[in-house]
Amino acid sequence: MNHALIQRMQLIGQIFAVFLKIGPSTFGGGYAMIATIEKEIVDRKGWLDSEEMGNMVSIAGSAPGGVAVNSAAFIGYRLAGVAGAVAAVTAITLPTFIIVFLLSLLSAFFKDHAKVQAALKGIHAAVVALIILAAAKMWRTSILDATTLLIAAAAAGLLLFTGIHSLYLIAGGPIVGVLIVMIKRKYGITVRTERATLKEKHELHFPEYYI
Repeated sequence: MNHALIQRMQLIGQIFAVFLKIGPSTFGGGYAMIATIEKEIVDRKGWLDSEEMGNMVSIAGSAPGGVAVNSAAFIGYRLAGVAGAVAAVTAITLPTFIIVFLLSLLSAFFKDHAKVQAALKGIHAAVVALIILAAAKMWRTSILDATTLLIAAAAAGLLLFTGIHSLYLIAGGPIVGVLIVMIKRKYGITVRTERATLKEKHELHFPEYYI
């Protein structure tokens, strides 16, 4: 068998194993799973870096469907094409499906049990913390300057205080971003689309060292 094909099959197997472990080990789904996915994919496997992970979360959150499943599809495809995406999505959804199916069978017997209710409240609190952590990671890669901060604040305000559908904000975000970049370039204003490196920050504050 071709050596490259063997390596590809091994990679697909690793993708399946990683997401199979992620699926049943996280509660809350969606953004609550991002921290676990990042720990496995970025810190342990090194398949993506932090910037790519941040971009992936933005894309997964903007696309239709669940964030966790979208993230799995994105990472799987990024690493091993269509087969990798299928392996990742199957692995992350299969354990959850089995667990939820079993819980649905048992829920009728335990739904009014005091200890079960207490356990669920504890899980809810933990999920909030995981979502906040995911939001903090997205903040570090998405909020680059005053403009991106203003866009984020405006979107949050519209979601909190109006009945606008989130779809309009998701569709409007890219349009506003493109318009702002065009306007900045027209007036010769520096456009930043990624976070500054340590060297760039040092050069900004101490330009005499780089002359």
